[in-house]
Amino acid sequence: MGLALEIARILLPVVIVGGIAIFVVMRMKHKYKKGTLGKKESKGAQNLLDNLIPLGMMIGCAVAVLLSMFFPIPLLSTIGLGSGIGLLFGYLAYEIYSKKG
Repeated sequence: MGLALEIARILLPVVIVGGIAIFVVMRMKHKYKKGTLGKKESKGAQNLLDNLIPLGMMIGCAVAVLLSMFFPIPLLSTIGLGSGIGLLFGYLAYEIYSKKG
């Protein structure tokens, strides 16, 4: 029983982040094929829009490292989960910001 829990503890972050990544990639592919990717008029706003997803991943990774300092969570798991959750939040920010104005 202990071995099964250890394997599940190792694979769970990979499965969660993989599901998030597949969701985001498929949604972006669908938007690209439909031609509905976000467009902004100014160059600065378009650069921000294009960088929201990678910024979300970096911020999620940084938050995860900070959380692993204060809670007894393995660092490797938190880096992976933080980046995956940041990817999801970056995508949500992309969707919200691309619809404004």
